[in-house]
Amino acid sequence: MKRVVITGAGTINALGHNVADTLDAFREGRCGIGPLDMQDVDRLAVKIGAQVRGFETEGLFNRQQMSLYDRFTQFTLVAAREAIAQSGLEFHGDLSAKSGVVLGNSGGGMTTLDANYRTVYEDGKNRVHPFVVPKLMNNAAASHVSMEFNLKGPSFTVASACASSNHAMAQAFQMVKSGMAPVMITGGSESMLCFGGVKAWEGLRVMSKDACRPFSANRNGMVQGEGAGIFVFEEYDHARARGAEILAEVAGFAMSSDAADIVMPSKQGASRAIAGALADAKLNPSDVGYINAHGTGTAANDKTECAAVADVFGAHADNLMISSTKSMHGHLIGGTGAVELLAGIMALREGVIAPTIGYEEHDPECALDVVPNEARDAKVDAVLSNAFAFGGLNAVIALRKV
Repeated sequence: MKRVVITGAGTINALGHNVADTLDAFREGRCGIGPLDMQDVDRLAVKIGAQVRGFETEGLFNRQQMSLYDRFTQFTLVAAREAIAQSGLEFHGDLSAKSGVVLGNSGGGMTTLDANYRTVYEDGKNRVHPFVVPKLMNNAAASHVSMEFNLKGPSFTVASACASSNHAMAQAFQMVKSGMAPVMITGGSESMLCFGGVKAWEGLRVMSKDACRPFSANRNGMVQGEGAGIFVFEEYDHARARGAEILAEVAGFAMSSDAADIVMPSKQGASRAIAGALADAKLNPSDVGYINAHGTGTAANDKTECAAVADVFGAHADNLMISSTKSMHGHLIGGTGAVELLAGIMALREGVIAPTIGYEEHDPECALDVVPNEARDAKVDAVLSNAFAFGGLNAVIALRKV
């Protein structure tokens, strides 16, 4: 089995249009959540979100490409360009033939779907653009990344709600580890911040109308975000041979299913995924210094996740830092685990732990060190990144310093 490392990272989200700006926001505890700017916002009960602002497509994509690229695909390509540029890789010959793309996404082209429902049902038109289907399909982003970068190996999309990105990165990790592919482009994206996307989430009654406050006793729900996080997963010896900068090692992962309830999380399911990731990475609980939590800001998630962490880590839980960056960039649904992995990489490389901002009141059921409100300097050698999805689908990734 091969060792797997990360040699490139890219992102666009409400905190920044690249990795450097996003990490600056993490260090500063900056909030990317604000009033929504969209059509018919006055008809929404929830009027806040973590939108990507100031994003101009001119100069990034031509007119023909824009007819094919939903907003989630645009985000993916921007982040992929940054990640692959950092890696220094060019895909030709055998490397091109064997390398591929596995991305996570939950809703597909929601902005395209929303706009075309309006065209048919509101405007009464009987025709839509001929590329609506290839524009809104969940695999559109993965396919366009494969085409832009000449990636001819295994390429597909994983859709498992809020665990999509972690599941996708786990598949990419396995492919590189097994020798199936020397390099995989992986991560995820989402853009559900359109009228229909927000209205659908309103129906679940899990959304906050004012702020995302994970682990705080006065939390009142999650806040949607949008964006993408993309990484280059590469076989260690391949990276070393070409002198690549290594950001972190992907040490292991685990997945589990609650097999219990479509929306309510299970401590047992989360615990099995966390413990499984430790075992796969050959890490002891005491080796882990930081966990980027799923931390949605809902009572059900936060209490269950804290209980699962306490269950797995036992006495070491008191020495463990755990934070939710969703408090800053919102919940990116299928893309959330990818953007959150950046906080794990920052912890390993820079010794900076991203905070849980908006924390106001201690909750005895979330009595872990949640790094409240301000980033913290701390040396850590291994981290976990949690993702727990509707449907009871859990995926945890372990990283370690190289």
